[in-house]
Amino acid sequence: MSTQFLIPIALFGCITYVVKLLIDARLRILMMRAGSSDELIRSILDGEALQRRYASLRSGITLLALAAGFALIQLFGWNDITPGAIAVIAAAVGVGNLAYYALTNRR
Repeated sequence: MSTQFLIPIALFGCITYVVKLLIDARLRILMMRAGSSDELIRSILDGEALQRRYASLRSGITLLALAAGFALIQLFGWNDITPGAIAVIAAAVGVGNLAYYALTNRR
């Protein structure tokens, strides 16, 4: 894949993320100006922090499972893209998401 296709996609992703950050910051400022209670603001910020932690956990587990899937493909010596190789990758992502679900439901 050429970089001429990758750069606009990455730029779009970065711009989208910055817009999301600006909207979130604006929402926080409006809540503070509106005179919301300190407990409400604190609970919202704590909830956002917990969501960020869970997002990091989910990404880490899924990427770890994906790496294990690629390691299995390498171990089996598959050099071509076959339905079996795709199935291993899909299964690895599925196992990663199930592991995330199991870890977060313990709470």
